Formats: sequence, C-alpha cells, structure tokens
Amino acid sequence: MRLTLAFLLMLATTVTSPLSSPAGTGDITAVIDRFVTNQFPTAASYFWVVNNTQWQTDNEVVVDVNAIVQKKAGEAPTSNRYLLLIVGDRLAASQNIPEDSNVECAPEQQA
Repeated sequence: MRLTLAFLLMLATTVTSPLSSPAGTGDITAVIDRFVTNQFPTAASYFWVVNNTQWQTDNEVVVDVNAIVQKKAGEAPTSNRYLLLIVGDRLAASQNIPEDSNVECAPEQQA
C-alpha cells in the first residue's frame, strides 16, 4: 500500500493518549523529533511515522517508530525502526530494531 506524504506526516504528529496522562501529545511528538534529530544530526531531511504505541502507566509509553532519513540531498532515503520508552516528557530508553520484526509493546504479564 502506498501512503501519501501528507498522510505520513499526519501519522507522525498523531499519538493517542489516555486523558489521565500528564504527558500531552505535543510532549511525545517533541521527544520523538528530538530523538530523530539527535540520531541523524547531519541529515538533509527526515520524517518519522508512529507504528504503534502502548501505555505502560499513566506517564510511561512505548512508541514503535520508523524514521525515514535522507542523509544527503539527492540520496535515496533510508528507513530505521526504533522502540522508544518515553516517561513523562523525556526519553528514558531507545532500541534499534529490525524493520520486519514483529514487536509486542504490551506490558509484561506478572506470573
């Protein structure tokens, strides 16, 4: 399925959150954007797409995100996939994962 750039940008800036969460959508998008900017500081351009989110607690969310980056003008863009743990309005952890992996962002089950 081909997605238009406008749709991808809409996805990149849309994150759903529970009403009780102190972290707003703007906080999460700012954290993701800061992360991608720090990962690719010399990129000619980039955008990112949220694949999935899973709230762990009221202020802790795991975000599955793709960063599409054009390192130099004229080069083909590359895609990188990450899991980000965002607590409040800060990035607590990140992990690079394979593009085609099946990721379960659900909270761990207690035995």
